[in-house]
Amino acid sequence: MTLPIPVTLIGGYLGAGKTTLINSLLRNADGRRLAVLVNEFGSLPIDADLIVAREDNLISISGGCICCSFGSDLVAALIDIRARGQRIDHLLIETSGVALPGSIVQSIALLPGLAIDGVIVLADAETVEERAGDRYMSDTVRGQLAGADIIVLNKIDLVPPERVAAISRWLAEIVPGARVSPAQNADIPSEIILGRQPEPQPIAHRIKPSKHRTAGYEALELEIDCPVDAERLAAVLADPDLALLRAKGFLQKLTGEFVTLHVVGRRSVVEPAPAWVEGPGRLVCIGVAAEMDRSAVLVALGSDFHLLQSPRRN
Repeated sequence: MTLPIPVTLIGGYLGAGKTTLINSLLRNADGRRLAVLVNEFGSLPIDADLIVAREDNLISISGGCICCSFGSDLVAALIDIRARGQRIDHLLIETSGVALPGSIVQSIALLPGLAIDGVIVLADAETVEERAGDRYMSDTVRGQLAGADIIVLNKIDLVPPERVAAISRWLAEIVPGARVSPAQNADIPSEIILGRQPEPQPIAHRIKPSKHRTAGYEALELEIDCPVDAERLAAVLADPDLALLRAKGFLQKLTGEFVTLHVVGRRSVVEPAPAWVEGPGRLVCIGVAAEMDRSAVLVALGSDFHLLQSPRRN
């Protein structure tokens, strides 16, 4: 069975940190072959030391990753990148500073072989409230935020901690259901952005510490050896009260078949698992340590789930 290529949209207004985030993901791909689509190369200056070769509309990047421009025709670019026949583990689409994620999600939904994995929108902690209230930019900025599964509140080192907390509360009010992840230098674990993995390696072991990261992240790795109602579980994990950024796992449904479960912010997907998956089921939940209530997560999951190890923090 050929699984769809997971697609993550990365949006946000000019200066929010999209370029920094994408370069970080390329630098820390960990063997994953990433494809990056951008409006035009000039809008995304890939770090020079990552570039292996250039063609007219294609940059080859170390580790087997590629970067393509799509100009005004995203659908044609998506069709073209699939027609190349190269292995792609995850597709990143960097939107323009004025684009709204919803319209791009609709375009991707028209194409077979692709599946939306999440919408990540970056916001500058210094400017987001001002931009959201600006007479010319308000509709765009609020529209971008409204389409997010995860809002990366970036550049928190430039404002006092109490201001970060206030902005996070404000974002939670205007975008109920989205998760807010504070960050410095757009530095968050790649596993939160690139949640779907082609291999069965536990992501809890791959959340790396960083010299920039100021928001501590916590990962709960759990096991279950009985079938579950996967759709109900996905809805539970997407509940904003649990404050999870990402959850993923392989589980056996009540009907007997194995499925993969993906939750990113308020978005959840249950789909058939690869053929190699077998029991017992595994689940990893990731959240900001200061916000994720570990006890509440365990209660919501129920007594059939049990921790494999002490929660990991970074």
